Amino acid sequence: MNSIDVSQTLAELTIDICNIESVSGNEGVLADLVEKALQVPHLEVIRDGNAVIAKTNLGRSKRIILAGHLDTVPVSENLPAKLMHFEREQVVWGRGSVDMKGGIAVFLKLAVELDAPKHDLTWIFYDQEEVESEKNGLGRVAKNRPDLLKGDFAILGEPSSAQLEGGCNGSLRIEISTKGQKAHSARPWMGSNAIHALNEVLSRLNSYQPAEVDVDGLVYRESLNAVRISGGVANNVIPDWATVTVNYRFAPDKTTTQAIDFLEEYFEGFSFIVTDQASAARPGLDLPEVQEFIGVLGVQPRAKYGWTDVARFSELGIPAVNFGPGNPSKAHADDESVPVGHLQDCYEALNSWLIGG
Repeated sequence: MNSIDVSQTLAELTIDICNIESVSGNEGVLADLVEKALQVPHLEVIRDGNAVIAKTNLGRSKRIILAGHLDTVPVSENLPAKLMHFEREQVVWGRGSVDMKGGIAVFLKLAVELDAPKHDLTWIFYDQEEVESEKNGLGRVAKNRPDLLKGDFAILGEPSSAQLEGGCNGSLRIEISTKGQKAHSARPWMGSNAIHALNEVLSRLNSYQPAEVDVDGLVYRESLNAVRISGGVANNVIPDWATVTVNYRFAPDKTTTQAIDFLEEYFEGFSFIVTDQASAARPGLDLPEVQEFIGVLGVQPRAKYGWTDVARFSELGIPAVNFGPGNPSKAHADDESVPVGHLQDCYEALNSWLIGG
C-alpha cells in the first residue's frame, strides 16, 4: 500500500489501517503512511520516531489533544481484516480493529477534514503502547518535545464502546521470588523446594477480594493476580528458585507509592521488586472542558478499569478521558471486532463537538 485513502468510509478505512501490520516495535510503515495522509494545508506535521503529531495553529483560545496508539498486540490468525455481519450488526473483524485502529481511523479522518475547528487541535498517533511503559511513544514525545503536549483537555481513543470513560486504574507489576536448595528429585528431603515455597503467596492471591472504590462519583474495581510463574532447572532436580509475577490494578484514589505500600503489607514476610509501574488518573469530570464534551454526548460517564495513557496526561496536568469505538472486552481477543456503528457514533460526536454544531 502506497497511501491511505482517508476519503473512504470509516469501515473501509479501518480495514486498510488494520491490514498494515504494526505489532509493537513494527509501526514504521503505518507511521509513514499516517504522516503522508496528514500532509494537508491546515496541519503542521511533526515526526518523533514512529510517533506522528499534527497540529492546527489557528490562534484559538483552547487546544484539545486527541491521541491514539498505532501498535497492536501480536497477530493471531486474525489478519487480513474484513467486513462481517455478527448478531445482526456489521463489524470490522481483525487484529487491531478494537485496540485501537478503529479509533485511529476516526481520528485520522477528522484530522484531515476539520480545517476550521472551534478549538485548536493536536492529533497524536504514537507507537509502542502495548509494551512496557518505558518504551511508550507518548512518554517519549513528552520527554523530547513537551511543547507538543500542551493543551486544555485530552481525548484518548481507547475502546470504550463509544461511551465516555473517565480516568483509569493504575498498574503495578512485581516479582516475588523464593529460594530453596537443589537436590535430586529421587531424594527431595536432601533439598528445599522453592516452587512449593510460593504456596503462601498463591494462597494470599487466591483469597484476595477485589476492592471497589468510588472516586469522584465513578466506581473503580481493583484486581490482584498472578500473571506468570517460573522456576526450576530440570525435571529431575528439586528447584532452588521460583518467581511469581503479580499484577495489581489499583483505583485512582492511590498514588503508585500508596499502591506499593499496600502490596508490602499484603505480602508481609516476602520481599519483591517492582518491574513496571504506571500511575492511575482521576476522572476530572468537574472540569469545564469535560462537562462540555459530556453535554454533547448526552451520556453518563463510567469508570475505566484498565490502565490507559490518560494517566500520562493527568501527570501533565491535562484532564483526559477515554472515548473510542469497540468493546474493551474484545481488545486483544482472537475474535477482535469493532461495530461499524461505533465508528460512526464516535466520528459524529467528535465532529459535532469540534465544529461547534
